[in-house]
Amino acid sequence: MARDRGFHPVRIIRIVRESADTRTFVLGTPPAAPSPLTAASSRTASSLVAPPSPLAAPSPRTDSSPFADSSPFADSSPLADSSLAAPSPFTYRAGQYLTFRVCGTLRSYSMSSSPETDGELMVTVKRTPGGHVSNWMHDHLAAGDLVEVTAPAGVFCLRESSAPLIAFCGGSGITPIMSLVKSALATTSRRVRVLAANRDAESVIFGPALQELAGRYPGRLDVRHHLDAREGLVTDDRVRAFLGGDRDADFYICGPAPFMDLIERTLLAAGADPGQIFIERFETGASEPAAPRQDSPEQDSPPKDSPPKDSAQQAGTVTIVLAGKRHTLPRRDGETVLECARRAGLSTPFSCEAGNCATCIAQITEGGAVMRVNDALDDDEVADGWVLTCQGEPVSQHLTVVFED
Repeated sequence: MARDRGFHPVRIIRIVRESADTRTFVLGTPPAAPSPLTAASSRTASSLVAPPSPLAAPSPRTDSSPFADSSPFADSSPLADSSLAAPSPFTYRAGQYLTFRVCGTLRSYSMSSSPETDGELMVTVKRTPGGHVSNWMHDHLAAGDLVEVTAPAGVFCLRESSAPLIAFCGGSGITPIMSLVKSALATTSRRVRVLAANRDAESVIFGPALQELAGRYPGRLDVRHHLDAREGLVTDDRVRAFLGGDRDADFYICGPAPFMDLIERTLLAAGADPGQIFIERFETGASEPAAPRQDSPEQDSPPKDSPPKDSAQQAGTVTIVLAGKRHTLPRRDGETVLECARRAGLSTPFSCEAGNCATCIAQITEGGAVMRVNDALDDDEVADGWVLTCQGEPVSQHLTVVFED
C-alpha cells in the first residue's frame, strides 16, 4: 500500500536559531476549526509576499559555551521540553524528512527531532547561498504561519542492531544524524559516536544539544567536533583515528559530497562491511540542494554527467493517467516515465529527481518498469506496483501508470 503522498497544512509553532545561517522550524497541527480571529491572522506559505515583522527578542543568553548565540529568534535551547510541546502532526521514524510545497516548488528537508524523545516535530533548514527556497523560508516565515508538507518519508533510518552507531556529518548533515542519535540513545543500549565537521565554532549546529546529550549519557555518547578553520579539512587519517577498532559498527554519513566520498572510501579501505554503511546524499541543483538521497553501497546509479542513452523510438507505448485523463505516447529506449511525460508536455509531480523523495510516485497497472535508483519505496510498495517515475524505465512493450489524484 502506498504511503500518503498528499500535502497537509501544518503550523509553525516557533523558529529556533541554531546558527547564523540555520533555523529549526517547530511544526504542529493547525486548529481543526479556527476562530475568525485566528483565521484572519494566519498566513499560508503561498500567501506570503513580504518579510514578517521580527519576532520578539528573548533575554540574552548567559551560556558560556562556545556555541552560544543570541538572536531575535527562539533561544537555541539544548533539548526540547516535552511538557511544553505541541502535538506532532505526523508519526515518523528518526532520520526521515518532509517535503515542503512553497514558492511554487517542492523541497525536502530532514527532521532533527526524534519521535521517541521530542513531543514536537522539528525540521532544520540551512540557508543556501542563491537558494530560492531556503532563503525564502528564513526571510519570510514566522511563528503562526501555515505551510504545506507531505507525510514523513525516507529510509535513512536505524535498523535493529546492537552494534555501535558511528556517525560522520558535515555542516547541516548533522540534521538527520541528530534525530538518529537521540532515538538510538533513548531506545537502545548502543554506544554512539559522532564526528561533526564544520567550518568554525560559530557554524556548529546543535552544539549545546549535543553537549547536553553527552552529559545525560556518559560512557555511551562521544561527540568530536572537527573545525576546518583550526585543523584543515577532514582527512582519511582523521577518519581512521576516529574509527579506531569499531569495524563492526553501523556507519551513518551525511554532508557535502566530497566529505561523504572520503568517509565511505576510508571506511571500506579499513574493512568496514558495505552493508553497514548508510549514506544520505543531497543532490545539488543549479542553486539549492533538493531532496536528500539515501545511497546503499549495493546500488549503482549512473553519474549525472554520463552521456544520454540512445533515445531511439521503440515499438510500444507508455500510457500516463493523470487527473483521470489517459495520455498514450510512443515509448523511447532509455527514457524514464517522467522524461516521457515531459516530452508530451504533461505536468506530472516531481521534486528531487534522485530516487528518494517519492513525490513522483505512480502505480503501474499494465506492463513493467525498472528503477535506476530506489531509496524511497519499500519492498511491499514495489510489489504493489508503485514506481518512482523519475527513475522508472519501461521494460515491457506497453506500460501504463496512474498518478494519484
